[in-house]
Amino acid sequence: MTRHDVIVVGVGGVGSAATYHLARRGLDVIGLERFDIPHDMGSSHGVTRSLSLTKSRGPAYVPIAQRALRLWRDLEEEYGEQLFHRTGAVRAVPPDGEGHRGTFDDAIRACEVHDLPHDVFTGSELNDRFPGFELPADHRVIFQPDGGFLDPEACITAHVRRAQAHGATVRAREPVHDWQPIDEGVRVQTGKDTYEADRLVVAAGSWAAEFVDELEAVAVPERRVMAWLQPKEPELYLPDSFPVFSIDVEEGYFYGSPTHRVPGFKFGRRPNIRERVDPDEMPRKTNRQDEEILRAFAERRLPAGAGPTMRMQACIVTMSPDEGFVIDTHPDHPQVSIAAALSGSGFHVSSAVGELLADMATDSDPAVSPEPFGLDRRQSV
Repeated sequence: MTRHDVIVVGVGGVGSAATYHLARRGLDVIGLERFDIPHDMGSSHGVTRSLSLTKSRGPAYVPIAQRALRLWRDLEEEYGEQLFHRTGAVRAVPPDGEGHRGTFDDAIRACEVHDLPHDVFTGSELNDRFPGFELPADHRVIFQPDGGFLDPEACITAHVRRAQAHGATVRAREPVHDWQPIDEGVRVQTGKDTYEADRLVVAAGSWAAEFVDELEAVAVPERRVMAWLQPKEPELYLPDSFPVFSIDVEEGYFYGSPTHRVPGFKFGRRPNIRERVDPDEMPRKTNRQDEEILRAFAERRLPAGAGPTMRMQACIVTMSPDEGFVIDTHPDHPQVSIAAALSGSGFHVSSAVGELLADMATDSDPAVSPEPFGLDRRQSV
């Protein structure tokens, strides 16, 4: 049995960041990951992940996104590799202003409250400004220039390598079977060993409810499918000519990002009916129906991009009832910190979530208030 200051369960987007921030503060930390590092079994993969300062959740979520962007820049400088690519971020909704994550006015209010630069225009004006789109002319659009995308695999690698450089121990392919509180902290049992620590951080993504019963109805895994299409006009879908986007149209709610590192620009869809899956048994092969649904949208709304399919991939997102995050301490065991239910868009703030978990584990004053992300807020929905 080995003893540490902190054990981190899960070394994906959030767990790798927490491990890094804890090690950087001089703590003896061990990160335990059931899969490879990085891996494609959860929510922290896919070549690109969008970063937006608004995300249509209103002003409460802007500070953590701003903090995350600053931390990504700091990590880039320390690691010596570009991780964030600035393209601007588009949010577009029908003329009534309603979108699946709240009203269009929420995004505008977030920009106004936090003095974020932004432009508001019509779908027709968006099509003229970014010819890769073909949205309905009367759609309402907000463009925030500070958005862009992250390379998730590179981000996790950077966090892990820098954590190791600061003295952290990271073990992959070592699933955690159970944990229990003890007088001096926690004890964690894996398939290979037993560990003890003063504090525990649970950042297990879609598996979080296995370790915290209170998350069972709050952190719900769902299947999503992403596609990469080779554009007919490739120059329209490069990072300097095509922003990250989330749009509500007749076909549903879609989101995506420009071409990066692999052939094709990337986009996906939120299903109209939410379907809970078991993360260990979720169908990971994509099928013809997955492709047909995505391609039909691209052919109508991104016609210059609807060339041959280059790649498709199924992934898991973990949703809360109101799509808000859970970042909190365990209701019965304050030595345990939790991040869960990041609802499909959490990777872009994972640097700041990891820092906040490190703050909780060390009883430090947080750079960002955890108040909007309390577990009790999600349970009350």
